[in-house]
Order: sequence, then structure tokens, then C-alpha cells
Amino acid sequence: MAIRVLLLAGALLVLACSHGATASDPSLLQDFCVADKMSSVRVNGLACKAAKEVVAEDFYFSGLHVAGNTTNKQGSAVTAVNVAQIGGLNTMGVSLVRIDYAPFGLNPPHTHPRSTEILTVLEGCLHVGFVTSNPENKHFEKVLNKGDVFVFPKGLIHYQYNNRTTGAVAIAALSSQNPGVITIANAVFGAEPSIPAGITTKAFQVEKSTVDWIQTQF
Repeated sequence: MAIRVLLLAGALLVLACSHGATASDPSLLQDFCVADKMSSVRVNGLACKAAKEVVAEDFYFSGLHVAGNTTNKQGSAVTAVNVAQIGGLNTMGVSLVRIDYAPFGLNPPHTHPRSTEILTVLEGCLHVGFVTSNPENKHFEKVLNKGDVFVFPKGLIHYQYNNRTTGAVAIAALSSQNPGVITIANAVFGAEPSIPAGITTKAFQVEKSTVDWIQTQF
């Protein structure tokens, strides 16, 4: 009987561990695993630099005090600080971004396939929101002022819009060393090669001329 209980407990532990492994970034098995960006080894994450070669700069980044260039069609700029900028973030399961918004600037509808996001407004005012998955597609939205915080659940489409005549700045933390980003309009209308017109016209219930015009914007 005792053996059966131990086997059952072991099986439950394996299931719990396997579930955790598929739900987030790789977990730490040592104090740190600074990314070896020169390594040709391909793993789920990045190979570790030899511990004796690790230095303080591997955990450091400077530049978030510098405003991003918002002179673009959307009027926003994202400055990322993930494992590509800080090798020490490898296996840590966290990263962040600075987002600058010009007056009436938009961080357009997008998703992070590997991350939840928590955003804090540092300056200005933002109209933010996200949409739940099918079939409800419920839209949660909120106007945020300086110091306000909002959470965007992992994988859901979300946006931020500066609805004022002055600029805005936000900092967002993400629950992955490399959260990824899929901007919806860019992915659908800017794909290379293009998604066949018959598919996009049917999906959006519009004429081909409308799809052709939108594609020219990307």
C-alpha cells in the first residue's frame, strides 16, 4: 500500500512539473545562466556562458531614460530590455519595455505569445484595453493616468492609445525573457508572401480592393 501511495505521489509530481515546464520560460537550475550569444547550440532559451566568464555587465543595461523615436505612422516607440539586451535575463522569465507615445500615438493591437504584461504609466494618460478569446471577445478597457497600473493577460490582443495632445510614457514588465510580439495588422496585411486575397476578403468580409489598399500601407 505504501509503495502504491509513493508511486501515485511520484506520478502527480511528474504531471505537475511537466505542466509547469510547458507553461513558462525554462526554470533556473543554478544561480544564473548568462546567455552565451556566440554559442551555436540551440536550446529552448540560450546556452549558458561559462560562470568564470560572467561579469557585472551581463546583468546591466543603460538607456531607458532616453525617449524612443515616435515619428512613425503609429506615433509610438518601444524600447525593449529582454535577453537580447541583458544576457543575464536568460532563464529568469522576465523582461521589460519602455513605451513612448506621441500626442494621439498608438501602440496598435498586438499579442505577446509567451507573456503576461503589467504596464505602469509614468507620464501622461493612456486609453488601454484587451479582448478575450472566442467566442465572447469581450473588450475590457480603462483610461489610465500617471501612476496607474494595468494587466494584459498572456496571449490576448491588447493596445494602448494616447488620447491627449501631450506625450505619454509607460514602463511594462513581461513574464518572459523573450515575450515575442505579434502586431495583428502587420501579421495579416504585411505577411511575406501575402496571405491569399480570397482568405482575407472572406475573413474580414470586405472587397478585394479594400484588402489591396490596406496591404499597400504595410
